[in-house]
Amino acid sequence: MRRFVQAFAAGMWPPGLPPGLATALEAAPARYNIATRKPAAVILDRDSALAVEEFDWGLVPAWSALPETKYTTVTARLARAARSRIFKRPWENTRCVVPMNGYYKWDRSGETPQPYFIQSQDGTALFAAGLWEHWSRDTPELYSFAVLTHPNPAIPAPLVADGPVFMPAGAIADWIAGPRRAQAFLEAMPQPALEAYPVSRRIRSPDVDTYTLLEPVDLAPGHDDDGDWLAHAFDDIDEDS
Repeated sequence: MRRFVQAFAAGMWPPGLPPGLATALEAAPARYNIATRKPAAVILDRDSALAVEEFDWGLVPAWSALPETKYTTVTARLARAARSRIFKRPWENTRCVVPMNGYYKWDRSGETPQPYFIQSQDGTALFAAGLWEHWSRDTPELYSFAVLTHPNPAIPAPLVADGPVFMPAGAIADWIAGPRRAQAFLEAMPQPALEAYPVSRRIRSPDVDTYTLLEPVDLAPGHDDDGDWLAHAFDDIDEDS
């Protein structure tokens, strides 16, 4: 997972989401190609209340000498996050939820890699478990986050069955407050039914941010939407495809 979408509107919220959060998310800028080091809306605790704020994607630990990392920190493995030097502190203290319409994922099973867009089958928003951190060794200060991932059989073939840990809207407050057995809490979380369809390889460029990225493409033999993107399309494909 290296790209996702936040473009929220009334009517796409599942039951259980507080009205105030829905209003705040609908007011957030529409973004169709959120990439590493780009801002996104997250849900977190502020003064004992749920709030929506904009953080950068790609967690920077508070102990880092610079507001960056040598490693990719946009995602954190659920099975390892609690023991990770980078993620251990936010795992214990600063959890968040990342709402999204869906996310892009590459299929590398064929001769040419192909991106797909994954979304819930019922069209409602998805809520991914995340971790956030505050870096403040210099100005400007940086708030950043990572998305937790794990194996997920709900992801349809031909895509690798691995992706964000989703939760129902009613579990958002419990995750952010810090459940007693956090890993077991998420591992037992029922995952929503998902669907996927092929989209343009233009998503590879973080400078392209338009609703047309969500339009399905034709994978029939002889059809080619690559243009000039093909030569550069594969150096930013995430490891789990």
